[in-house]
Amino acid sequence: MSAAALPWTLLFASACALLQCALSALVIAQRMRARVLFLHGDNDTLLRRMRAHGNFTETVPMALLLMLLLELSGVATPWLLAMGTALLLGRVLHAAGVLRRGALGARRAGMALTVAVISLGGLACGVLAWVGVRAGAWPGV
Repeated sequence: MSAAALPWTLLFASACALLQCALSALVIAQRMRARVLFLHGDNDTLLRRMRAHGNFTETVPMALLLMLLLELSGVATPWLLAMGTALLLGRVLHAAGVLRRGALGARRAGMALTVAVISLGGLACGVLAWVGVRAGAWPGV
């Protein structure tokens, strides 16, 4: 299978990779500014940047994996675009909410979008698996 067969996962994985690099750069810059080599040194700005990066790293891989599986399963483009857009928007909102004091609404909205993408993606994968088993699409199962 060629990469061209997975345009939506490739597009959103690329966007997420660039966002993760930006979040990493924010952590590195604050570490250098605060001269903190390990953990957060009680530096609130560094801690916020670390958590924005960490939460991104904790959630995005599963969302992209689910998106990849759904794209490989032939899910329609509008669903994949909605999933990828919601994931990217959720991650940007969450990061903005963590990085800025007083932006709890953005943080909550970002997590809600991210959890929705992972939950609905997981449910969709489960349904596709169940339908495949019931239809006898998987010999020996």
